[in-house]
Amino acid sequence: MLLAFGSAVLGQEDVPIFKAEVTNTFIWGEDGTTGAVSSTSKEPLTGNEIRRLKHNGVEVNSRMGFEKFRHEDAAEFILYSTTIINNTESALPVQQGGVAVDGHLVSPLALEPSRKVKKKPGKQGGDTIGVQNLHCFSAGYLPAESASVGDQYSSTFVVQPKSSIVVSGVIRDPRHDPMFCSADGCYPKGMIRYSIRAGGHEYIFTWQGHLLANCGP
Repeated sequence: MLLAFGSAVLGQEDVPIFKAEVTNTFIWGEDGTTGAVSSTSKEPLTGNEIRRLKHNGVEVNSRMGFEKFRHEDAAEFILYSTTIINNTESALPVQQGGVAVDGHLVSPLALEPSRKVKKKPGKQGGDTIGVQNLHCFSAGYLPAESASVGDQYSSTFVVQPKSSIVVSGVIRDPRHDPMFCSADGCYPKGMIRYSIRAGGHEYIFTWQGHLLANCGP
């Protein structure tokens, strides 16, 4: 389940019908001849990486971090935030895409913005986690503006002209032994890949686990 931040989001009953065909696929770091431009910047406060893809007045920014729900837990959670900036003169439809960890598709967990915990995350998934429990959001590693809970919206959002939204989600790492530890610390192994569709184009971001922000605790 995703959270969408920003006044540019319309409710489910207000979402107009858009054609869902994908006309181009843009992969961060593989600009080629598609016309999209990849770049990287640093978040001013934390110094963590932000990956950007720009194409024809639309900018999509990606941030990603990881953390444990509790110190004693073996599994960790991977969190991601995507900012979609619409600098065009037309409304921009946005749809969530898939998330994969080392090629394994993973379903996002449900997020509750107004509570610490609605139900403890179990082994089978499908549980609700309070945003305030997630250090990546509460400590500012990822954007945590006032949110509208994902249950109130369909998987389609609309970004009005000259405005932006932030779409965020969290997954539980599905692997049995997901972490690699060295003298430099512990980080998720392998590769995390996710996509978001904006205006009929697929924007794909691929992150190596050791580049994710370590949000703690």
